[in-house]
Amino acid sequence: MTKVKLSLMEAYMVESLRSKGMSNEEIITLVEQENAGRLKELEPRFDYSELVKAAREDLATFRSALFDGYEVKFVTFNGLKNLLRMRFGKEEERDYSLMETGIWGLRLSPQDLQQLNKMLSSNWLVTSDGSGAVKVELNMPAEVTPSTGG
Repeated sequence: MTKVKLSLMEAYMVESLRSKGMSNEEIITLVEQENAGRLKELEPRFDYSELVKAAREDLATFRSALFDGYEVKFVTFNGLKNLLRMRFGKEEERDYSLMETGIWGLRLSPQDLQQLNKMLSSNWLVTSDGSGAVKVELNMPAEVTPSTGG
């Protein structure tokens, strides 16, 4: 089965609603009702009309994204930090440290680690050191890594 892909903004909207306690079914119901106004009442930072429009174009795919997981089409460095905060409640400095090409020292349950792996676009590489600490770094070809000066 092909992984459903959402834009970073769509992922932000979904995860912000989830962080407000909305279930997948509640999100789908409001999308089916084209009730972007109610979604905005719950989380005023976003204009949900685009999410509603995109989801209504293929409701089965949107439902699959919510229930089976999704991959974000392209995740920026700040996007990674925002997704960690919104989806997993993880904050910079408190829950992980920054490095030049990503983050390290992140602790996630096996289930959350699996979810993070599914969510991130291919420009990120997630590794675990076996003790539970996770590192997420840009998946760059060797010739352009900062350490080689390329």
